[in-house]
Amino acid sequence: MSGTDLSHRNDVGGLFRAHYPWLCARLRRYLGASSSVEDIAAETFLQLLESPGLTPIREPRALLTTIAQRLIYQLWRRRELERQHLDQLQHLDQPQAISPEERVQLTQALHGLDRTLERLPGKVRATFLLSRIDGLTYPQIAAELGISQRSVSVYMTRTQALCARHSANQSSNPLTRRSA
Repeated sequence: MSGTDLSHRNDVGGLFRAHYPWLCARLRRYLGASSSVEDIAAETFLQLLESPGLTPIREPRALLTTIAQRLIYQLWRRRELERQHLDQLQHLDQPQAISPEERVQLTQALHGLDRTLERLPGKVRATFLLSRIDGLTYPQIAAELGISQRSVSVYMTRTQALCARHSANQSSNPLTRRSA
């Protein structure tokens, strides 16, 4: 470990000790007594720890709030996607309805896919979501994101390959494989 890495870890450790209780209290205003409060607060500091070449922070609470708000939005987006999917499952005809175990497996697979998509750069992920969730065409996505249609095509190919790898990993994992 280099001296810079140790210094960075010490800086983030100091920020953690000084601001973790404050951040948890602030998050409780948004999330109530949710168990997600401490998870989001810890993830906020983890992201700071993982950020390369962090310069001295003049306004640590502003930075922590920004990171935490982004994590809250991601949590809300995941919950909304899960709720929409479960609503769709509720409307299936009885012969097509799935068991509670299959529902849990499906929810876990959705969370895994979401974590996979989170590793993508912002515009690549946004391209995929605008196409698959919002149903936009490539020209519409290009206009929305201010990129070329060629970039949209490249980003979609990249994301679809990642999703295919994720799907292959899921089907080869005996814990996530659906029973026939």
